Amino acid sequence: MLDQRFDPAEAEPRLYKAWEESGCFKPSGDTSAQAYSIVIPPPNVTGVLHMGHALNNTLQDLLIRFERMRGKNVLWQPGTDHAGIATQMVVERKLAEEGNQDRRSMGRDAFVDRVWAWREESGGAIVGQLKRLGASCDWSREAFTMGDRNDPDNNMMRAVTKVFVELYKKGLIYRDKRLVNWDPHFQTAISDLEVDQREVPGHYWHLRYPLADGVTYEHPIKDEEGNVTGTETRDYIVVATSRPETMLGDTGVAVHPEDPRYAGLIGKFVELPIVGRRVPIIADDYADPEKGSGAVKITPAHDFNDFEVGKRAGHTPLNILNSVAAIVDGGEADAAGIPADYRGLDRFKARKKVVEAFEAAELLQEIEDLKIEQPFGDRSNVVIEPWMTDQWYVDAKTMAQPAIEAVKTGKTRFVPENWEKTYYNWMDNIQPWCVSRQLWWGHRIPAWYDEDGNVYVAYSEEEAEAEAGKGKKLVQDEDVLDTWFSSALWPFTTMGWPDKTPELETFYPTATLITAFDIIFFWVARMMMMGIEFMGEVPFPDVYIHALVLDEKGQKMSKSKGNAMDPLELVDEYGADALRFTMTAMAAQGRNIRLSKQRVEGYRNFATKLWNAARFAEMNECGAPGEMDYAAVKSPVNRWILSELSQCAADVTRGLEDYRFNEASDALYKFIWNTLCDWYLELIKPLLAGMDDTDKQETRAVCGYVLDETLKLLHPFMPFVTEELWERRSPGRAASKGFLMSQSWPAGEPFTDEAATAEIDWVIDMITEIRSLRNDLGVPAGSRVPLTLVNAGSEIEQRAMRHEDVLKRLARLEDISMTETSPEGAVSVVVGETVSALSIADFVDIEEVRKRLNKELGQLDKDITSTEKKLSNENFVSRAPEEIVEENRERVRDWTARREKLQAARKGLEGL
Repeated sequence: MLDQRFDPAEAEPRLYKAWEESGCFKPSGDTSAQAYSIVIPPPNVTGVLHMGHALNNTLQDLLIRFERMRGKNVLWQPGTDHAGIATQMVVERKLAEEGNQDRRSMGRDAFVDRVWAWREESGGAIVGQLKRLGASCDWSREAFTMGDRNDPDNNMMRAVTKVFVELYKKGLIYRDKRLVNWDPHFQTAISDLEVDQREVPGHYWHLRYPLADGVTYEHPIKDEEGNVTGTETRDYIVVATSRPETMLGDTGVAVHPEDPRYAGLIGKFVELPIVGRRVPIIADDYADPEKGSGAVKITPAHDFNDFEVGKRAGHTPLNILNSVAAIVDGGEADAAGIPADYRGLDRFKARKKVVEAFEAAELLQEIEDLKIEQPFGDRSNVVIEPWMTDQWYVDAKTMAQPAIEAVKTGKTRFVPENWEKTYYNWMDNIQPWCVSRQLWWGHRIPAWYDEDGNVYVAYSEEEAEAEAGKGKKLVQDEDVLDTWFSSALWPFTTMGWPDKTPELETFYPTATLITAFDIIFFWVARMMMMGIEFMGEVPFPDVYIHALVLDEKGQKMSKSKGNAMDPLELVDEYGADALRFTMTAMAAQGRNIRLSKQRVEGYRNFATKLWNAARFAEMNECGAPGEMDYAAVKSPVNRWILSELSQCAADVTRGLEDYRFNEASDALYKFIWNTLCDWYLELIKPLLAGMDDTDKQETRAVCGYVLDETLKLLHPFMPFVTEELWERRSPGRAASKGFLMSQSWPAGEPFTDEAATAEIDWVIDMITEIRSLRNDLGVPAGSRVPLTLVNAGSEIEQRAMRHEDVLKRLARLEDISMTETSPEGAVSVVVGETVSALSIADFVDIEEVRKRLNKELGQLDKDITSTEKKLSNENFVSRAPEEIVEENRERVRDWTARREKLQAARKGLEGL
């Protein structure tokens, strides 16, 4: 006997354990079946499940379960990323908390051993959290971007080394001195994704740079309205900066070539205060005449834009900061002419000292207080510095060309298609990829240096020594590779590359990649480059880019705002199925998800509705018949539900094939909630309670069959409740016929019975219209009202008589009669071509009804007019979020439909 309700807390861990122990998540191994694979975007080994993970992995699992049930040989390849900087930070913090020595005093080998120990003891908690969500990965193949340190044949290590060495030999990896995002806390380069741009209170210091050689010019003077009222003679040029300390490394001042104010100064010089260095005034389009003074200080060694300007002008960058963001000393300080009392100062102390010096020299024109965008390290929380260092780079521009061509020729497509523009925009403007990091945790760069600074890139130290020649002492590069480097190899290294494995032969290229838009550049594009370079083909034909999960007001979730939702807490409260279905139901292409607890609760109620349907079936002895001979089914209501089931299966299949997850969810929701539970189970009650055993047995069989097929269709979305019902509806079935997740997807020949569908749709429409009319006119719910079918033909009369019990029970009717004219005191409604007259005069106060209808119609007119006015405002439509605009349009549609119904009801009262 089914329990009164489904208990997710008890059932979910039990069912997941049973699936996993039975090997349900492994590929079938059927080489005759089509292979289908997805590689999981590897979460950081330090990570915990957030809403983005929940959405991403729900969609992946949905496709994996769907294709597994379709008979394909399916692999969902799981694993985690070693997350260089994040993991190193966690372990260093733990060492500090324990009062142990820091990593530098421990030494590299001991520290790396400690990180491995942490990973084996505490890392990968997110794997258990993904299991709670129902992720059916083949965990026996769980990979790690650093591989297995206990495996002497570690394929991950071999793969990364092979890629680096081969790219180096092809000239696609090289060492260069360029600007990078430098984290002074961790003392390493970091990627753009690890830089958090924040708006903070700041200043623009407007500094006067004296013109050299006695040069002066006439500078226009403007009034408050911006009109030129005259000129003044100046022997200086004004620049503005939010980082005054960087002026120590200025190599020039740029003005726009067409700015008339400074035309006569191009080619002249300024004499930099403090350092006394002469630097040129140059013409460059980068300077914006409309911004500030129109003149820009150029510091190539400490600003990405300035670096490009300096390169165009042929300037030699002057580095003024060291690795901890203090002012340099020694040769670099000498080259820049930095005074002794500035050397060694922290950047912010140096800033204060520079400003004081300008103020003392009367060269500080003004200090402007304003909000500025400032880059912070997302892990260290310190201000990031653009800094020139020697780093290893991938020639991304060369490698990008085949990856661009692959998308242009359709070998790989983005869904939604608009993300192709983002991909092209980045790839067409791609910069060299800095792949070295000044960390200890990660894949150490396979490069060795001799005492003369010569570099030897090789597969091993022995090979490097052989290349260097006898007698040369070699030291390995201290740096490790960017985490994204090993992640770029993920689709093929997880399957055993560089070895030729059966998995690689079977499952590469993968079928689909599901990921977020913010790593199209950092991960998707790089996997494309590496896959084409080393495997000779794209790693995936389809890339589905999912939307963001926002709060119910459309705001990004964050702990600081207090609006973050923990997926595991929602699983605890409502069950994994409810959260999963919420995600899929709201995953419309190109539209962000506005998540609320109410939505999750609503889909828990949906699961409860299905559970109660199964209890109804159990109480009415609707078993699990297995196969169904559709042709043998006679009753119209049973043939109708089989037609509806067939259409639902087609809609769900098409939705999943087209990555329209919300449409597939919507088809299921409507079928289960409305068609199956609200209508079919009500419509068959007379048959189940009747005396005709043939009808009763057929209905029991059809009801049980439809319920089981529905469980199959719903399983990829809500795996736990469906699996539980599969077994509980027929105890022992999982053991004898296999788990629900291993059953075949409902994909038989489409079945349609137009006559049965027309008949049952008429019954449903009749009940719906009568209920609506009763509600609009205020007929008391308990009142049974006479119904007259006016001029109904024999077919309609027979139809009404066949379903008389259902019509009277569900529409609350006293009786049903047939006449040629509408009786007095009746209001008519048309269903199809049938005029149905409801005799209401004895049940309501007609005048009161008129008043109420007029009042509601008046309010609807106001609401529609005001909202249409808002939608006709171009400013509103262009500036408001798309979701808000569509929400208002939907309201107008709903109100208009409601108005039409009420107008019809009011018209029906005429003459009464």
